[in-house]
Amino acid sequence: MFKKRLLLLGLSLLLMTKAAYSQEESTVPRGELTLDQVIEFALVQSPIIRQAQLDEEIGDRDIKSNLAAWYPQITASAAGAYNIKLQQQIIGDQLITFGQKYNSNVLLEANQTLFNRDQLFASKSSTYYRQQLQQVTENAKINTVVDVSKAFYSILLSEEQLNILDQNLDRLEKQYKDAYSRFEAGLVDKTDYQRASIALTNVKSDRNRVANSFEAKYDYLKQLMGYPDSLDFTVDFDLQAEASNVVQDVADPLMLENRVEYRLLKTQQTLNEIQTSYEKWNYLPELSAYYRYNWNYFNNNFSDLYRAAYPISSVGVNLAIPIFQGGKRIHRVKAAELQVERGNVEIENLGNQIQTEYSTALADYNSSVYEWQLIRENMVMAEEVYNIIKMQYDEGIKAYVELVVAETDLQTAQINHINAFYQVLEDKLDLEKALGTIN
Repeated sequence: MFKKRLLLLGLSLLLMTKAAYSQEESTVPRGELTLDQVIEFALVQSPIIRQAQLDEEIGDRDIKSNLAAWYPQITASAAGAYNIKLQQQIIGDQLITFGQKYNSNVLLEANQTLFNRDQLFASKSSTYYRQQLQQVTENAKINTVVDVSKAFYSILLSEEQLNILDQNLDRLEKQYKDAYSRFEAGLVDKTDYQRASIALTNVKSDRNRVANSFEAKYDYLKQLMGYPDSLDFTVDFDLQAEASNVVQDVADPLMLENRVEYRLLKTQQTLNEIQTSYEKWNYLPELSAYYRYNWNYFNNNFSDLYRAAYPISSVGVNLAIPIFQGGKRIHRVKAAELQVERGNVEIENLGNQIQTEYSTALADYNSSVYEWQLIRENMVMAEEVYNIIKMQYDEGIKAYVELVVAETDLQTAQINHINAFYQVLEDKLDLEKALGTIN
């Protein structure tokens, strides 16, 4: 009977776990996903973002823990003792014994901090610590958007390369069959179809290399997204629409405050300044109030110890004034002031780094746009040249070697064009990051 119940319990737990897992899987997007859908999922499930959010929650709990010292601190304690030898004293001609064999006490104590530099520091810094934690999470989200987008573009690039290679493969297979038919008919020698075979083999090799890269690229994107390994999806992207949005020299002016790294450092500098004030508060006294209520019990018989209580209570204040600490406070204040000075240098240096990053990103973006436009023109011309030479070859005007060269030039131009376009997308992403406009 017990085994049956245990088996039923195990099956119930298994079904509940499977149902919960199935429900979790049902919320995961599948099929064709756009870049926006991928980013939206990553902003919720990315391990890096989730870690930052957990750190933010941990930091918030630490802040609340430090601020809790402003509230009354209530404690209770108890003690008991058996006096092996009681105190005795001679008074006049008599030996007097003081106390009783058994004694115990129960103490209830409440303390309230009125002024304490640690608590004052916690109060003044709490807002900026929370702000710092939020900025760290924001920075993690920005980096995730950039990394996920680049991984997404990498998959798209491979897909476009695969499409181009498939088109070239179809053309080369037809050319190979045509060249072999001409050779068998005695119209040309065997070098024509041998060249066609070499070109066909090269394209097959390129296609195999690109096709084999998909699994690794999807795994990397899943890792960044926090997407389950057991599920799959494909990417969807409107290439023509994105190409029409590419414009040169459209960058907004750089504003340092838009960069989360800059705001994060400014927040840290504010905390450094509060730390300096905290070290100066070492000269201030500490003040607290207390209330104590103590139940005392005395008796020579343990069984009668708690029959009667003799309570006492008191209320008062504690004041501690630091007078001399060997110069430690002076050195700590000076160290804190130097830390503030170092922070100013760090802010200035970061501002220069951001300016350099922006200038580099803008130059790279404009250069990649210009290069993409030139390569696009080359691709159009390569298509025209190929079509003309193909027509002339079919009419017997051009040699097959010229058709092979035209085919190679066309494939190279198409691959270069798609590579250049996705370089534009990545450089645009880097420019947006440099400007701090990625939300």
